[in-house]
Amino acid sequence: MIRTLLFSTLYPSSVRPSHGIFVETRLRHLLASGAVETRVVAPVPWFPFKHPRFGEYAKHAAVPAHESRHGIKVSHPRYLLLPKIGMNLAPASLARCGLAAARKLIAAGFDFDLIDAHYFYPDGVAATLIGKALKKPVVITARGTDINLIPQFAKPRRMILQAAHECDHMITVCQALKDALVELGAPAEKITVLRNGVDLELFHPEDRGQARVAFGMSDRFTIASVGHLIERKGHHLVIEALAQIPDAELFIAGGGEEESRLRALAARLGVTERVHFLGAMPQTQLRTLYSAVDCLVLASSREGWANVLLEAMACGTPVVASNVWGTPEVVAAPEAGVLMDERSANGIVRAIAQLRSGMPSRSLTRAYAERFSWQPTTDGQLALFRQILASA
Repeated sequence: MIRTLLFSTLYPSSVRPSHGIFVETRLRHLLASGAVETRVVAPVPWFPFKHPRFGEYAKHAAVPAHESRHGIKVSHPRYLLLPKIGMNLAPASLARCGLAAARKLIAAGFDFDLIDAHYFYPDGVAATLIGKALKKPVVITARGTDINLIPQFAKPRRMILQAAHECDHMITVCQALKDALVELGAPAEKITVLRNGVDLELFHPEDRGQARVAFGMSDRFTIASVGHLIERKGHHLVIEALAQIPDAELFIAGGGEEESRLRALAARLGVTERVHFLGAMPQTQLRTLYSAVDCLVLASSREGWANVLLEAMACGTPVVASNVWGTPEVVAAPEAGVLMDERSANGIVRAIAQLRSGMPSRSLTRAYAERFSWQPTTDGQLALFRQILASA
């Protein structure tokens, strides 16, 4: 039995159940192999007040110190994250609280074999410090903005490279992220690509007529845009595109800071009655939404490996997506959907028109998604962990 410590700030909690759910999902499939036992240390920023008027900060304060999710024991130690200057100090602060939590686990009888860290900065950098202190091997998974955005800043880039050389191995969720890491100066021989999968039992086609009734959909062509309401997800581009597609409706699933601006944009463009804001939704409701709509549009400016694409396909729904980072590795056949020729409202309009001119059958789209189960990723993790422990 391999014992691992999963270390990441990207992990769900009872307060933020969708935060980093892709990390939890990969872990759950790994644990289902029966070959691994795990404890999770998922630090959250310290904040003293739980009152809702403090917004996201209050949610941090409300996260319990310890909880169990799907039978997995999770600790949420606090670390100091100072506004504006916190980016450079976060690895050291994370390492301090993470090391204390790890030592408590060891003292309580869970002496783990290796650290499985997710998100390169600051989490992976902190994990290498913890690993060095405890003499434990460290594997870091790069997931997206930790490689395609953060290295633009000089000090974090230096710390990422140092961690890349000091850790025992790295995983990237797509080839594009591996290429970017190597370009930064990370050793290619220490990087393995293990893509995300899709839970084919959770995400499956529902009765389409009933799903459309559940969301009050008309006979119009229906589009979903799913993700946090932040600028880089590109919801504003989808709304702008909708103004040029008069026979379509848009359903936006997600919550976040941009909601008021997106509503104002819809009003300004005269499409308010055709844009439906659904808020953040649990995965079971997303399954119904995916089953109901005609296509999913993902207009992100940066994505490592976008899980929503495969989730929609697993429900039989083709996608339109921006041609960035790992997305071409996900949307790689006509039955999957269409990549935009440019990330813009006009690019979305053209891609939707192309998709509508030759809509794939929903059964073919589902069959495409079935090629992306979690099993190859689980097998790859087990082989990698065993190799690292054998050499150690």
